[in-house]
Amino acid sequence: MPLLLAAALAASGSGFAAPQPKPEELRELRQRIEQLKRELDAAEGTRAQAVDRLRESETAISDANRRLHELAGERNRLRAELEQINAETRTLRADLAGRERELARLLQARYAEGERGFLRALASGDDPHEIARDLVYQTYISRAQAQLIQRVREELARLGAVDTGAREKSAALAAVETNSRAERDALRAQAATRRQVLAQVSGQIQKSRRDLATAQRNETRLARLVQEFAQAARPAPGRGARQGAPDDTPAGGAFGNQKGRLRLPVSGELAARFGSPRRPESPSPKGVFIRAREGEEVRAIAAGRVVFADWMRGYGNLLIVDHGEGYLSIYGNNESVLRQAGDEVHAGDAVATVGTSGGNETSGLYFELRHQGKAFDPLPWMQTK
Repeated sequence: MPLLLAAALAASGSGFAAPQPKPEELRELRQRIEQLKRELDAAEGTRAQAVDRLRESETAISDANRRLHELAGERNRLRAELEQINAETRTLRADLAGRERELARLLQARYAEGERGFLRALASGDDPHEIARDLVYQTYISRAQAQLIQRVREELARLGAVDTGAREKSAALAAVETNSRAERDALRAQAATRRQVLAQVSGQIQKSRRDLATAQRNETRLARLVQEFAQAARPAPGRGARQGAPDDTPAGGAFGNQKGRLRLPVSGELAARFGSPRRPESPSPKGVFIRAREGEEVRAIAAGRVVFADWMRGYGNLLIVDHGEGYLSIYGNNESVLRQAGDEVHAGDAVATVGTSGGNETSGLYFELRHQGKAFDPLPWMQTK
């Protein structure tokens, strides 16, 4: 395995608390993935035109969905900021109203005393010290009045700035929503194109899925890709390398210790089990197939880093997450992948949406777990309740 990919994945091979990769490392990782894809395509021979068209359509839908997902997050952040600004505006208005009432009381008191108060004090024959104290008191009132006026002016200026910020955020939110609607319209058009493509090539696609040799070639492509990642993430001998057990129970570790506590990536009906005879719903018996509603969010089963997010023949829009210590989770036949290679994810994060990509007639998720490149039954690792 070239050192290039090993270096790019080294941070994710030792656990969940890996630092964010550098931009140049992400570029190298993605370049290596593109090279691997070209090698896999060349090894299989010339691709069928119909499959190419299916790939283009499903990849475009995935990209549009990912952008919509990003826009939704941005829209939610803007709404939260706008709500905060509106709350601050309400607080400022209430405070300003209180200060205006206080200022009105001061002005009224100042007017009531007025110059007549000074004249009465001078003509009264009262103690000069008492008169001096009264004059100091009047000075204090004047100062307080001036300070209060200044504070009111400052509050008014701040309120104006907050209002301006609120308007700017509202405009930004409107722009995001406009872009979101445009993206959604484009997605619908792409979905219509996809349905046309599927109608045109359905016979060829279904024939390919029924063909055992084709299915085996698809499995080989995925196995080779997974093996590349497994070798890159495997520690060197003498540095804590773990060997997979001869049965289907991989070694423990940060991920391995979670056996029986993980959640399925999507809720639905288990249509194909690990190791069962090949079924039309599932592209391979090395994983499970979960029937689920199209568009349902697929969630990462544990923390890790995305090492592959692209279209692959037989598996459609495919996403692979490296959880460290040689463990990979694989999510296939997605309508869209919401993350890109190099992205760090946490348990429960939405990473894809359920679909029928790859020529599958049944909406659902194909799901695998692998350790050091070897597939094992994921169901014992999932919560039973």
